[in-house]
Amino acid sequence: MSALARGVTVREMATTTAYRLVTPVVSVLLAFVVSAIIVALVGSDPVSAFGSMLGGAFGSQTALATTAVRMTPILFTGLAVAVSFRAGVFNVGAEGQLYLGAAFAGIVALVPLGLPAIIHIPLALLAGFIGGALWALVPGYLRAYRGVSEVVTTLMLNFVAIQLVSWLVDPLNGPIGERGASYAQSEVIQSSAKLPILLKGTSLHAGLLLGIGLAVLLWVLIGYTRTGFRMRMLGANPVAARFAGVRSAREIMRVMLLSGGIAGLAGAIEVIGLRYRVYDHFSPGYGYDGIAVALLANSNPLGVLMSSGFFAALRAGANSMQQATGIETSVVLVIQALTILFLILGPLRGWVGARAAREPRLAQDSLVDAA
Repeated sequence: MSALARGVTVREMATTTAYRLVTPVVSVLLAFVVSAIIVALVGSDPVSAFGSMLGGAFGSQTALATTAVRMTPILFTGLAVAVSFRAGVFNVGAEGQLYLGAAFAGIVALVPLGLPAIIHIPLALLAGFIGGALWALVPGYLRAYRGVSEVVTTLMLNFVAIQLVSWLVDPLNGPIGERGASYAQSEVIQSSAKLPILLKGTSLHAGLLLGIGLAVLLWVLIGYTRTGFRMRMLGANPVAARFAGVRSAREIMRVMLLSGGIAGLAGAIEVIGLRYRVYDHFSPGYGYDGIAVALLANSNPLGVLMSSGFFAALRAGANSMQQATGIETSVVLVIQALTILFLILGPLRGWVGARAAREPRLAQDSLVDAA
């Protein structure tokens, strides 16, 4: 390779990397600017409001623990969605898969097996993974072998999963419902199935460490293994992948099962790490948050660590902001929505497009990876 070619390649790589890193940051900043204008228009001080939010998310040990606890399920659902997006499979059913994972893990955690925690906890986690994977099995099969849109099937199955769990924990006739309870919930799980607490006096549990470890593992899998290469090839160009010998249907099934299983882990960890029961409608929308988290992270597992922390900080600091300024906590939803809107619009997308004539490969790679 000539020095000129090497120079062009290095320049393309540097520019593409800058685009991938700067675009999410610019999107977040623009979202905060627009949100600040909205806050000012309703008669409040944006600096005071966002300062209170920051303090509520990071201002003390308890605040940090709360942010980390809120981050954990979003981290898992974000990883689940990111894995599927990298392979060009749009699994939007993480919410339903999370519920099934919680139900499977809850059933295993409820049974008095007489096992030590070192065995009971992995069994519950495995059950959660299997529950989420099974809920992704049918949409995966329909997409891989029948050409049915996985967006439609996974979205519809979300509602089925939620109602199924509601029946399971019904206090009157649900199979695992606590009889006579004032709220639809299961019995308390066995102590041997509870994840250890990392920080005494808080709810911070070991599920966060599992999520961080999984993010690193998926980063290695996607970026440095044959399986990851096939996933990326399938996501970038399905036709070229087929000509290269990638069995698309089999890869789609693998990706859907892996994605569903990771989402199932999110539900399992909520049950055995935080709530210690299976509750009716326990998720405030973690599966849907995972979609936004994956988009903001450009479907990069390590990026999901940062974007899930950002979303968790917004949620954790919202109450402090409301108490200090009287602004409704729903403003965090505005910030999240604006962030994704600016990300989709692409503050720098026009800049990349303008370079397309001169560096078509750069523009193509950037826009494909941002999808």
